[in-house]
Amino acid sequence: MTERAGTFATDDDLVDIDSLIAAYYELKPDPEVASQRVAFGTSGHRGSSLNTAFNENHIAATTQAIVEYRASIGVEGPLFLGADTHALSAPARTTALDVLVGNKVHVLVDEFDDFVPTPALSHAILLYNNDPAHHDRADGIIITPSHNPPSDGGFKYNPPHGGPADSDATTWIADRANALIEGGLTEVKRAEPSAVDTYDFRGSYVDDLANIIDMDAIKNSGIRIGADPLGGASVHYWQAIADRYDLDLTVVNPLVDPTWRFMTLDWDGKIRMDPSSPSAMASVLQHQGDYDILTGNDADADRHGIVTPDAGLMNPNHFLAVAVEYLYQHRTGWNPDAAVGKTLVSSSMIDRVAASLDRTLWEVPVGFKWFVPGLVDGSVGFGGEESAGASFLRMDGTVWTTDKDGILLCLLAAEIRAVTGTSPSQLYAQLTERFGAPAYRRIDAAASTEQKAILKKLDGDSIRATELAGEQITAKLSHAPGNDAAIGGVKVVTENAWFAARPSGTEDVYKIYAESFRGAEHLEQVLTEAKSIVDAALKG
Repeated sequence: MTERAGTFATDDDLVDIDSLIAAYYELKPDPEVASQRVAFGTSGHRGSSLNTAFNENHIAATTQAIVEYRASIGVEGPLFLGADTHALSAPARTTALDVLVGNKVHVLVDEFDDFVPTPALSHAILLYNNDPAHHDRADGIIITPSHNPPSDGGFKYNPPHGGPADSDATTWIADRANALIEGGLTEVKRAEPSAVDTYDFRGSYVDDLANIIDMDAIKNSGIRIGADPLGGASVHYWQAIADRYDLDLTVVNPLVDPTWRFMTLDWDGKIRMDPSSPSAMASVLQHQGDYDILTGNDADADRHGIVTPDAGLMNPNHFLAVAVEYLYQHRTGWNPDAAVGKTLVSSSMIDRVAASLDRTLWEVPVGFKWFVPGLVDGSVGFGGEESAGASFLRMDGTVWTTDKDGILLCLLAAEIRAVTGTSPSQLYAQLTERFGAPAYRRIDAAASTEQKAILKKLDGDSIRATELAGEQITAKLSHAPGNDAAIGGVKVVTENAWFAARPSGTEDVYKIYAESFRGAEHLEQVLTEAKSIVDAALKG
């Protein structure tokens, strides 16, 4: 961690917006260079124009590929198009719009030319497709690199189910986009739009919140809420929520600036809009005692940060556990068999809460896309991941969003405080009294490209160890228990601890996530032995 973590950004930390936009148009990717090719991770294609990783050719080719993909699966309805507050989002939106119009796709953009949070786009797609009056299907594109630095851009496709596209779709789209770039974009159709139809993303989303959150309870409780959009796409949504439901809600920082000069630096000295990071949220935490619930969102509002007067910024794992405990006791309209969904690197506290509720735990690989089927059919009531992303069902047990919804989880924190009279952090303390207090941490370990490839395909049987930090190993997993999907790494479990190892998609490291219910010292032992166990498996 840098010494400057948690301090305000200076002029030297800020990206030159003019240079960033100029590079978007001027730099042309070389398809022979791996870092300059279109590549979809768990949340779309991301990169900076300054590194020739997110430029006009990328977006034109990717949009054309999406047009062809949606046609191949029979999607003939409108395509919802939204963008966040990153500087590269605006030119990327213009490029995408030109290609969509050139291909005669019916595009819907925001009615007020506002920024569009990721959950609002997912919500719009699902509302359209669940309307019996519509006989075609809609999909969408959201332009955002999420919480990544101001120099980055991101481009994500959400098919008709409303959530992140699966790997089959993204592989097809990326391969086709790279082929189009290699062909000099001669097959890309473009036309300057004369007029485009619009959709009220904000009004539709805000008005519908009463069907998933007990807004009356929040209002009647009189609790004071502070919401910091962190310069992101939720900025006008929070004020609209306050006005629509007559809440004592203050938008703590309504500023939007593509340099994010008002942010405090993250752990590594970079500007990053991560609402789960104490360093990035340092300026927000200055208001900790001013509100009963204080919240933060990242640039596209798919992540949440929850701040309470008594404990400050909650660890995302802690709030997810509290959310599960509360929701499954207060949502009587849900399917009584609705499972609790979590990614396999999320805290085992969720496992213990689910067991106490007599609910099935549905554990899936990293990536919110895995929760989509369960949220759509109501068989999963809640899906959450340790990186502060989650969504859940409406009061009546039907789908709300199939992408992460940071605004929703912030409002849930307010509902929990209003209904129980207790802060979410205090409720988590009660959980630790019942189930123990886990220690959780993630570290990085060096790994070559070849080693990362081996780890990604490693089988659980390749782990020779029988003990971990003094406990018998009870499971060695290479596929998730919930859906038997490959986890792209391994997870090793004991009675009171576990670790998971996954290769990084962008750096020469692999990530080790670990947790112990036997304290911080035992956790360090788990982490040390985890690295030895994985390194031994990589050597074969």
